[in-house]
Amino acid sequence: MVKISSCGDAGCIEYRCESDQVPYRDALAAMDERNRAIGQGTAQELVWLLDHPPVYTAGTSAAAAEMLDPRFEVVEAGRGGRYTYHGPGQRIGYVLFDLKTRGRDIRRFVHALEGWVIDTLGDVGVESWRAEGRIGIWTRDIDGSEAKIGAIGVRVRRWVTMHGFSVNLAPDLSHFSGIVPCGIAEYGVTSLERLGITLAPEAWDEALLARAGDFLAALEANCGDKL
Repeated sequence: MVKISSCGDAGCIEYRCESDQVPYRDALAAMDERNRAIGQGTAQELVWLLDHPPVYTAGTSAAAAEMLDPRFEVVEAGRGGRYTYHGPGQRIGYVLFDLKTRGRDIRRFVHALEGWVIDTLGDVGVESWRAEGRIGIWTRDIDGSEAKIGAIGVRVRRWVTMHGFSVNLAPDLSHFSGIVPCGIAEYGVTSLERLGITLAPEAWDEALLARAGDFLAALEANCGDKL
């Protein structure tokens, strides 16, 4: 594990990069504890990058019919959204920020988070985008169709965020077939590996953190600015 602290006008942020897999329930408990500590002013904000062992997670809008094959443990995540899969080869980014000091604008936070992932994917050679009416980060698959390469899921408690995003570097894509990912059945799921790009988690983390300043700048923009 690598820990880096960075301090600026909005306070200090801890960046934590895990080399070992972290069980989902352990990460959920750690996030809950850190979220409360940030809210109480006793801990720094946190960007936590990691992988999980295979798991299906259920958001607050998850529908039972969208769980097709519970071959892995299913965990209630507490975040917004529906069912998602996490597993080896997928890089997770948990972003725990205090929005009381960052404009109290949840929509801006989510938009900035999406932009952070999209910009980083562009840096490693993948064009991606938001899609109207569809949650997540989308790209062009090898057959020319649109496919999801990243997921977004956020929870905000007393203005402190939890959860964040996932990006498919090289997961076993067959594992997604146990669910209807994010409730969207008509589109597939892809990965950097499927698109012909080999990228180690450490290289993804480096590319993502190189864009952290842009993410923070997007959060600090005036609420009246165009998104």
